[in-house]
Amino acid sequence: MNATLTDLGIKIFADGADLASIRSLSANAFIKGFTTNPTLMRQAGVADYEAFARSVLEEVTDRPISFEVFSDEFDDMERQATRISSWAENVNVKIPVTNTTGESSAKLIRRLAADGVRLNVTALMTLRQVRAVAECLENGPPSMISVFAGRIADTGHDPVPLMAAAHGLVCPYGNIELLWASPREVLNLLQADAVGCDIITMTPDLLKKIPGLWKDLDAYSLETVQMFYNDARQAGYAL
Repeated sequence: MNATLTDLGIKIFADGADLASIRSLSANAFIKGFTTNPTLMRQAGVADYEAFARSVLEEVTDRPISFEVFSDEFDDMERQATRISSWAENVNVKIPVTNTTGESSAKLIRRLAADGVRLNVTALMTLRQVRAVAECLENGPPSMISVFAGRIADTGHDPVPLMAAAHGLVCPYGNIELLWASPREVLNLLQADAVGCDIITMTPDLLKKIPGLWKDLDAYSLETVQMFYNDARQAGYAL
């Protein structure tokens, strides 16, 4: 195939919390934004949330980046969201669709949207959630709805029909972008683009695989055989 990334309508956001990686990826024109979350930050060894976020914002000034609240009480979520939003104009505040006891964040989302806070509502996995969140974001500033398609796939459900239906629910709202979150393979990039998702997040490991898109399969087969052979030789295996 002669297709290239420029033929895709979807935007690629880099997902991670390693400052050096973010700095490097910010020089890549194909990366249209960034996302992170408390789990990624903890895995990366981040100790000071705000200090890390401000360091990232020194590197990423011209593209959206999402930082997540980490309180479980809605009043405190609101306080954190307001503070995070104040750090820069390109910040989207991640609000989980519920708290840890399953209480809906709908009222908080509606208040923050009315206050002009750019949101990225996260951890959605059902169409019911998509419909409810979209209604809360209506008439607010530009925001995102992150549906965790990869985790849906992990349960054995095909995420493609669900994401296509989610696109149908979000499309009427001009201020909301649908984000395919937690992809598991590069194929998900093409699937997300085909169903009309606006954004897909990809980790650095997945981003490294993008050059393999549309590779000739005969050539790829040969490369794989050569890899096995060379690794066996370098290991010094003998029978």
